Amino acid sequence: MYILIAFFVLHWQLSVFCQTFFLHRFGAHRQFTMSKGWERFFHLLTYVTQGSSFLSPRGYGILHRMHHAYSDTEKDPHSPLFYSNVFTMMLATKHRYDAFAYRREDPEPRFDGGLPDWPALDRLGQSWIMRVLWGAAYTSVYVAFAPSPWWFLLLPAHFIMGPIHGAIVNWAGHKYGYRNFKSADVSRNTLPWDFVTLGELFQNNHHEFSMSPRFAARWWEVDPTYYVIVVLDALGVIKIATEQRARYPLERKAPALAAEGAE
Repeated sequence: MYILIAFFVLHWQLSVFCQTFFLHRFGAHRQFTMSKGWERFFHLLTYVTQGSSFLSPRGYGILHRMHHAYSDTEKDPHSPLFYSNVFTMMLATKHRYDAFAYRREDPEPRFDGGLPDWPALDRLGQSWIMRVLWGAAYTSVYVAFAPSPWWFLLLPAHFIMGPIHGAIVNWAGHKYGYRNFKSADVSRNTLPWDFVTLGELFQNNHHEFSMSPRFAARWWEVDPTYYVIVVLDALGVIKIATEQRARYPLERKAPALAAEGAE
């Protein structure tokens, strides 16, 4: 039982870490830089940790840039304002993601470029044969260690782990929680300590300071991925630009704006 709990938690946390660190903060926003070698390392790590639900950096990055440009308008690829439930929202999101990830459609030029690109690995990650093999691997762990059939109910979460994380962030982050800043959209901070998606649920802070690698704005808000970024920067694995480094202490600006705009 404890092996399965550890396996689920490890898969969840590693998958969402790669999504927020590599796909989001690095790929979509370029909040820091890294060498080509490290980029390939984290690209591969993202594939391994997401497995059957691997998200193409190109597809993810284009969709996310569109989300910021059109946040909570009719052109937003995933705003809860225009859907009755999270399932219809994510199904529509999948159609838009597939169009760009599989290069069936060209995005607006401003949303393309500067995205991590490893065609061979992306084709492997998007192969349905490999997705099925990853699913079989997850299932084998449960066959070996599940004390009862009820544990197999967790398997669907392993199969679509990446989209589940996206659904939580895109739905809850624009629907539930509090706001530190006024913004044209309805973005919110769902958790003061985001242990569920490792900082992604600070959507209101992120939409206000989209180029900051730190998603927490108040002293009591905890963005776990930010601390990993600080360590990797200190070790020389990544490099945070001077202008981004200046945006670290967001709490200096947050109280004044929050007093005016918090809800």
